[in-house]
Amino acid sequence: MRVALVNPAWSYDGSIYFGCREPHLPLELGYSKALLEAAGHTVLMLDGQLQDLGNTELAERVASFTPDMTVVTTAPTYLFWRCAPPELRVPAEFLRLLAGRGGREVAVGPHGSATPGPTLRKLGVDVVVRGECEEVVAALADSLDGRTVPGTAHLAADGRLVEVGGVHASRFVDHPALVWPEDWLARHHHHHHRFDAGKAGIGAEVEASRGCPYTCSFCAKIDFRDAYRRRNHAAIVEEIDHLIAQGVRYLYFIDEIFLPQKALLEALVERDIEFGVQTRIDLWKPDLLELLGAAGCVSIEAGLESLTVEGREMLSKRCRLGTEELAELLIKARRHVPFVQANLIGVVEDDPALVDYWRNHLISNGVWANEPVPLYPYPSSPSYRQLFGEPDDEAWERAHAHYLAAFNRFSDIQERAPRPLRELEGVCCPA
Repeated sequence: MRVALVNPAWSYDGSIYFGCREPHLPLELGYSKALLEAAGHTVLMLDGQLQDLGNTELAERVASFTPDMTVVTTAPTYLFWRCAPPELRVPAEFLRLLAGRGGREVAVGPHGSATPGPTLRKLGVDVVVRGECEEVVAALADSLDGRTVPGTAHLAADGRLVEVGGVHASRFVDHPALVWPEDWLARHHHHHHRFDAGKAGIGAEVEASRGCPYTCSFCAKIDFRDAYRRRNHAAIVEEIDHLIAQGVRYLYFIDEIFLPQKALLEALVERDIEFGVQTRIDLWKPDLLELLGAAGCVSIEAGLESLTVEGREMLSKRCRLGTEELAELLIKARRHVPFVQANLIGVVEDDPALVDYWRNHLISNGVWANEPVPLYPYPSSPSYRQLFGEPDDEAWERAHAHYLAAFNRFSDIQERAPRPLRELEGVCCPA
């Protein structure tokens, strides 16, 4: 089968999107390509941002390839599935321009995972993948009709939603080492979540583990990237070595929670590479923080979320350390790593004066603690279910309206005046 894999040309005007807007490697498409080619399929992989292509040109390149199946993402890379743009206007625009020339059309991403019905109707695709997509995409390429593959959903002739099996979780542990096109990497100058002075050379994203053993209320992972799995060490090192050979000088581990892995850190010590991670500081001991710095870590985004015990309990952090102990670990980490951030979420239970005290204490010791940002109740998060119950066909609209009504200040990386979801999707997605 001939399969086109497309990460569309993203734009974020009026969006509440929390994620980084620079280009990143579309890891879900990279894994899909590797598994498809191993099974004998012919693959065209395109990325609007990394190749500087608009959706019109992407559509024409796909049409010229004459695929039997076209796969489009609804979030820009696995790194941002947990904080995807709620609106589907970008993939919808690409599909409109493709105009039925892509063969079987498949959407992958958090939208179809949590709310398959409205995603199918808004995009007009034949199939959505529910959950992690790479193994399901490979199975779809092997399927004659694409409607019997577990981990998918489609609409019957009468418009009824048909779900085949549940949400899919990939094995992941034996995923092969990925190899990226030279011209893609040559355009990847961005060093994700890096703020020190050493931003020289090419950047790239890699994945050493997937999922998280915790169930924090704010985290959108119930329908994808949920259970914790650790990837084969040899494959990770092989992938990193190939990236280094291609000129990469900075890696960002997209792992939901980069847990201490002594073998991986020791392997990185021996390599000329710097990297960033997102983690929980309460899971690290001082000696492993020292090894983390020696391995080349230059950026830590530590998911602290709240600077009070009450706030962390409200967020279901299951943290056994007090704020003073957490602050001490963050300050120790800063002795070995040039940039350390305590990531904070706005929690109504937190005393503003106490938050200000601890923020100032951390900042005065070289640890960046951002102003607490508002919480968006993504449909794949426990917080959505606590507020509204199980996601239905109006889940994204409901979450969006709640967020816009609840807050009048947004994070620094968001638009100043985010627009309602129906307005954002009005020009592209059928009601």
